[in-house]
Amino acid sequence: MKLIIITDSNCDLSSDYLKRNNVPVIPFHFSLNGKDYEDNFGRSISYERFYDELRKGRMSTTAQITPSVYEEYFRKYVSQGSSILYIGFSAALSESFNHSLKAQKVLMAENKAADITVIDSKCASVGQGILVYYACEMKRRGKSKEEIIAWIEDTKLKINMWFTVDSLDHLRRGGRLSAASTAFGTMLNIKPILLVDNEGKLVPNRKVRGRQKAIGVLSQELRNRIANPKEQIVFISHGDCPKEAEHLKKLIMNNVDVKDVIINYLGPVIGTHTGPGLLLVAFIGNNR
Repeated sequence: MKLIIITDSNCDLSSDYLKRNNVPVIPFHFSLNGKDYEDNFGRSISYERFYDELRKGRMSTTAQITPSVYEEYFRKYVSQGSSILYIGFSAALSESFNHSLKAQKVLMAENKAADITVIDSKCASVGQGILVYYACEMKRRGKSKEEIIAWIEDTKLKINMWFTVDSLDHLRRGGRLSAASTAFGTMLNIKPILLVDNEGKLVPNRKVRGRQKAIGVLSQELRNRIANPKEQIVFISHGDCPKEAEHLKKLIMNNVDVKDVIINYLGPVIGTHTGPGLLLVAFIGNNR
């Protein structure tokens, strides 16, 4: 059976890369100023405009991918005789992954020949994207589905995702900070350092004073934790702060001998909850 790797729009890889590698992307949806949008790599609304609206105080909300949408996507490739490998957004951050499990169960009950594997990446943004990227590279080299699955399961809890946000307001709106902590932190120019833990949740790690120091911490954590850097491509995602993303890339490449650093925008779904100015670095370590 022909293997088809599927992911969702929270992987934050470039649309060009995904098209070149024939990776179907199941889109999340979001609403901004009362209008619904498909998260489709900036086509329905540009990344710049989305984050500009948030800076103006506009509100955005997000929606999960429903079981029926997963069924629609999976059924298409099952009908073509393909073997499906879906690499999904962390189940700890959205119910969507559980909906993919429901769709898998329905379709495999309908068709005993259906071959559908769904994997909880326990990652977000380009952390999820790393797994998709290397899965595509392994497929290109002729690795079997079983070999790719084994690599993902062995690697996903080694994906390090370290990030900072520029404003505390969106963390407050998401219930991760109290109003008092937000006001106090803003007054002192506090920038939180957060990570994604082994359950796939966003958790705070520490607080530092000032944006530049926070960016330096991201670079330092990579230097301390990355495994086999010469063999690795590091991924950076950003919430409309490209100059700072380039600065972080230079810090990394000046201090660590990595294969490459790829920068992509953070999509609107995660961006809704973190706001403009998020800066995230993802790489493979020995553990999280």
